[in-house]
Amino acid sequence: MSKIQAINWLKRIPLTLQIIIALVVAVILGIALGAGNPSPSNATLITNLAIPAELILKALRTLATPLILVAVLHTFMTTNIPGTAGRRLAVLLLTNTTVAIVVGLLVANILRPGTWGTLVAPGSTENTTQSFDPWGLFKDAVPEAILKPLVDNNVIQLIVIALSFGIVLRALKSEQIQQGKNTYQPIEDVIAILFEAVIRILNWVIALVPIAVFGIVAKIIAERGFAPFQSLAAFILAVLVALFLQACYYLTRVKIGSWVNPFKFLAGGTDAFLTAFSTSSSTITMPITFEILQTKIGLRESSASLGALVGANFNNDGTALYEAMSALYISQVIGQHLSLGQQLVVVLTSIFASVGAAGIPNAGLVTMTLVFTSVGLPTQYIALLVTVDWFLDRCRTAINVMGDMTVSALLDGKKPHSVDEE
Repeated sequence: MSKIQAINWLKRIPLTLQIIIALVVAVILGIALGAGNPSPSNATLITNLAIPAELILKALRTLATPLILVAVLHTFMTTNIPGTAGRRLAVLLLTNTTVAIVVGLLVANILRPGTWGTLVAPGSTENTTQSFDPWGLFKDAVPEAILKPLVDNNVIQLIVIALSFGIVLRALKSEQIQQGKNTYQPIEDVIAILFEAVIRILNWVIALVPIAVFGIVAKIIAERGFAPFQSLAAFILAVLVALFLQACYYLTRVKIGSWVNPFKFLAGGTDAFLTAFSTSSSTITMPITFEILQTKIGLRESSASLGALVGANFNNDGTALYEAMSALYISQVIGQHLSLGQQLVVVLTSIFASVGAAGIPNAGLVTMTLVFTSVGLPTQYIALLVTVDWFLDRCRTAINVMGDMTVSALLDGKKPHSVDEE
């Protein structure tokens, strides 16, 4: 088999299956190298197993800031949101995302999964403990140079720049459309191309995730056996509990704020939930969500399009919840207490990071680096979360889609679609 044939054959294997294979092989190798009692002669080999994960983590950190910037700009330039409905949509999206993050932080604070076991980062870490200084945070929001946030990975400054340019470019576009001009088009095209370029590079990095998983798991098992995975199991349980509570919140909102029966909502959305879980992509699921909202649940086309098509660009509640919980979990693992003020910073950062998380598998790993950096957590621990992200990504994607559907149902109001509206 030639190299090209081997690469094409590998591409046909789903990413999830590749990760599962990598996990199995890593467990076997970790046991062979000592399973917690390694031979000194294998020390160098075991240490080098973490190198691919460290390189992939560097690539993720590199992509994080440009992804957030171009994603926000692209969304502002290309999304068409009508006036009154747009304002209501924005309130619903912000409310749902904030609730998701608060639910995640509450569960993490109550269950404290980071204290259920020990976890050691695959590489060297630097604990940069930061005290919460609201005035300092406000002063730091304005960057010294326009490109400095991209270099420093300063998420607050990046959000300020992205929102400023996004709002101004959107206003200029609207003005030119009213004047019958289209000189904004080249800028919009450039932003679209840059966004596509970042996504393609991100896909390359994500394709290497199975290699990172293999190296991390093999190294951990070889050095410390299976004990560290007790902590990760606790984290998985905590995230699933939080996602379940978020789903209950959605069903409650649907029951109170719309005419849709929650049981019909769940039954009608089955295809969308299963597609989201199987593909780990809200983008791929989008046309299915749009279709079932109209045909199986019976919403108006305008409500379905606003929630499933427009709202999907902003609404990543499951991702925001996961990133906030990840930050608190790692802070518990390393014993770095996050004050209420720092957790508020996590909330703010997670909201904008979730907007930048593209609708492709594992993209939340990229923006998570910004959430960690905002409160001084070592990003090396993200490499360990890669080992469980392949499963949790599917669960949170299903919640993202459920959030889109909930927004559509709430926008549809308390009166069902009538024949007179055809």
